[in-house]
Amino acid sequence: MKLRCAVLDDYQGVALASADWSPLADRVDVRVLREHLTDRDALVAAVDDCEILVIMRERTPFDADLLARLPRLRLLVTSGLRNASVDVAAARARGIVVCGTASSSTPPTELTWALLLGLARHVRTEAQALRDGGPWQSTVGGDLAGRTLGLVGLGKIGSRVAAIGRAFGMDVAAWSPNLTEERTAAHGARLAKDKHDLLAGSDFVSLHLVLSDRTRGLVGEAELRAMRPSAYLVNTSRAGLVDGGALVRALREGWIAGAGLDVYDTEPLPADDPLRTLPNVLALPHLGYVTEGNYARYFGEAVEDIEAFLAGAPVRELS
Repeated sequence: MKLRCAVLDDYQGVALASADWSPLADRVDVRVLREHLTDRDALVAAVDDCEILVIMRERTPFDADLLARLPRLRLLVTSGLRNASVDVAAARARGIVVCGTASSSTPPTELTWALLLGLARHVRTEAQALRDGGPWQSTVGGDLAGRTLGLVGLGKIGSRVAAIGRAFGMDVAAWSPNLTEERTAAHGARLAKDKHDLLAGSDFVSLHLVLSDRTRGLVGEAELRAMRPSAYLVNTSRAGLVDGGALVRALREGWIAGAGLDVYDTEPLPADDPLRTLPNVLALPHLGYVTEGNYARYFGEAVEDIEAFLAGAPVRELS
């Protein structure tokens, strides 16, 4: 009998077209689930017959309890080589192999700038007015050249964002708990003396840290109040870096000028969430890694992971 494989959260319905799945055709039946299933019972009912699951980054958490409800599962493939929402130890204890794929940091870098530029030039307001027959020019855009870009985190993505900021003629400052002056200078930025100094002195603040117990809630009410009323916050990293309630208050009460967001505490974002309607928010539905090239990489290597597993020699195992 063929093994059964489900690809979860294929929102756009492109998983099977993004790679060549034919090498698996005689051994694996592959199906896709386009709708995100938040209800655990519904999710289990949809995939409990599967030996293989392919998941998209952290859209669906796989903790010990969920894994225990999937006794047939033998291989879990995630896009990317790190997925904090998968309990790898619990999977290993149940004999489930967890593998990943390569992932490019270029797409989230580009999306960060799409949001930042959109905020600076009031793209949402002006584009909507043009579509609706509204006023011809109603805003005055902000300049980037000569302004300060503050980066919280200067890793693979943050350093790329820094390079583009310099190309725009911006003064680039950076801070993170372990960032050194030497590393900062190597990326053409200057090291802020502390978090408050970075936030208070920046016209645009962009977050680029991994979410952990140490970084959760790193930007709260005090930090948002420290920012300039004319400053913008951009988050394409993880929603948990920011206190969500404080952010909504900051946007409503004008502590900051606006925010560009691609990540949320609950995804998909609930229909009644204020972030959907606040006029000073430019929000996207978590598109940071969603590009043709990355999807080809994700699903192409997912096929490779499955082939290697079937051959008894798994590759790109997560630890």
